[in-house]
Amino acid sequence: MSQSFDLADLKRRMDGAIAAFKGDLAGLRTGRASPSLLDPIMVEAYGSQMPINQVANVNVPEPRMLAVSVWDKSMVSAVEKAIRESSLGLNPMTDGTTVRVPLPELNEERRRELVKIAHQYAESARVAARHVRRDGMDTLKRLEKDGEISQDDSRSKSDEVQKATDKTIEEIDALLEAKEQEIMQV
Repeated sequence: MSQSFDLADLKRRMDGAIAAFKGDLAGLRTGRASPSLLDPIMVEAYGSQMPINQVANVNVPEPRMLAVSVWDKSMVSAVEKAIRESSLGLNPMTDGTTVRVPLPELNEERRRELVKIAHQYAESARVAARHVRRDGMDTLKRLEKDGEISQDDSRSKSDEVQKATDKTIEEIDALLEAKEQEIMQV
């Protein structure tokens, strides 16, 4: 069985790590309300865990307030509970089928906490990119060992994989830097 080396596939997988990191960052709360803030929250609904956007609409009526319009009246308390128990430190209030989520002013300590969380997300994304690099390098070593590509080809393709990895990690670091500034800005 001949296995082939596909740099485009490796780059696509590294882009996936960046996309996941962007999603994680979107869920981190800065001083402003954003509907994507609640995206990571899962709600216990109909016997399974569902993303909040599959049981409700999330709107931003004011800069420091989210309004979650729950579609099914019986789900309101489950949505409120999921928001309250999330790691976002929010205190929702129910108003009929709408759950209002006021966003408190961020204090210095909470900002530092959010920056730490952003750093953890960034490290996870870097690790994912390195796993993709390792897969690519392993494939190249196997192909070289099986005599399907020359040592020179293997070396030049290894360099390409390393360049793609470096570019991905630079992009992750740049996204982290921007989010850090956004969080610390008062």
